[in-house]
Amino acid sequence: MDVVRIGLQFRALRRRRGWSQRRLADAAKVSRSVVYRIERGAADRVSIPTLLRVAAVLDARLTVRLLWHGESLDRLLDEDHASLVELALTLLEADGWESAAEVTFNVGGERGSIDILAFHRPTGALLVIEVKSVVPDLQAMLHGLDRKARLATRVARDRGWAARSVSRVLVLPGDRTARRRIASHRATFDHALPARTVALKRWLRRPSGIVAGILFVTMARDAGGRHRVAPPRHGSTPADAVRPAGT
Repeated sequence: MDVVRIGLQFRALRRRRGWSQRRLADAAKVSRSVVYRIERGAADRVSIPTLLRVAAVLDARLTVRLLWHGESLDRLLDEDHASLVELALTLLEADGWESAAEVTFNVGGERGSIDILAFHRPTGALLVIEVKSVVPDLQAMLHGLDRKARLATRVARDRGWAARSVSRVLVLPGDRTARRRIASHRATFDHALPARTVALKRWLRRPSGIVAGILFVTMARDAGGRHRVAPPRHGSTPADAVRPAGT
């Protein structure tokens, strides 16, 4: 984080509004010394929540980028994402599903990509799977998953899959961080994606009705640093939150 540049940016936004440091501090409910510290290039001595609050008062948004060996960590996140996709595809194949990864679509001008689209031919069940190596922005992710589920029947039709129902699953790593994030937004996820790993694995074996839930899987690294995919852990309650078709 370039604290000097950030300080200059905060000061420029404050001056653009014609505000004094005191007025900004009062609006953000912080002391004037906090604003002074930020603008003098000492943002690293201010908590992140405080920085976010001061930025919000100025109609600005603060982002922090983590670098590693001179580059961002996107490559490592991509590797984790690929491992999760591979595990999900393996589970689907074992239970008799036809599946495709990275399915792009353009339906009525709505463009996008579905991480995994799967079809269970005996029952006509269609499954839209969103794979995330980290728990994302909740509202954006849920909105995107709902949109893909809404368009999935038409996307599947282009592949010759005649879907009778559409279900949604979010695949996440089974680590403590992801579980903690889900737990901190339990009410939201219990409403939007109520089923968990136990119920989802049972449903994948014998699809019946419509399911929406979160599948936690565990990834481990071997001594060489590459990913080794372990069997998924059983999730936490609610384990049987599977909705009957038509509800």
